[in-house]
Amino acid sequence: MALDEGAGKPLAKYAAWRRAGDFIFLSGIIPVNPQTATIVRGYADIPESAQQLLGRTGEFSTDIKEGPILAQSWYVLESIRTTIESAGGQMSDVFKLVQYFRNLDHFPHYSRVRKHFFLMRRRYRPSYR
Repeated sequence: MALDEGAGKPLAKYAAWRRAGDFIFLSGIIPVNPQTATIVRGYADIPESAQQLLGRTGEFSTDIKEGPILAQSWYVLESIRTTIESAGGQMSDVFKLVQYFRNLDHFPHYSRVRKHFFLMRRRYRPSYR
């Protein structure tokens, strides 16, 4: 599944983002392709280049555990990136990001992906819930 135009577009009837002056506020960006209403479930649902970047091993026992959270994290952050850029911003403009986890064991995997989107950012402090 590739990121199509409108990746940050929500499935429900709410605005995924709004501009207020120099600020862009995003909300509810999830690992679902809005064009196909398909949930990102693993490596097969993201581009090959992203799979390689995230370290797909080809080993079932590793990829079945790490693949879903890595692929979903990449998809959400890539959707955020494309949405921000389409609004005229860039990822280095982000000053607050709140993530919600159903399983906190996934945090180290998410953190690994996040580093690809926020390179060398010391002032960025994410919030987790």
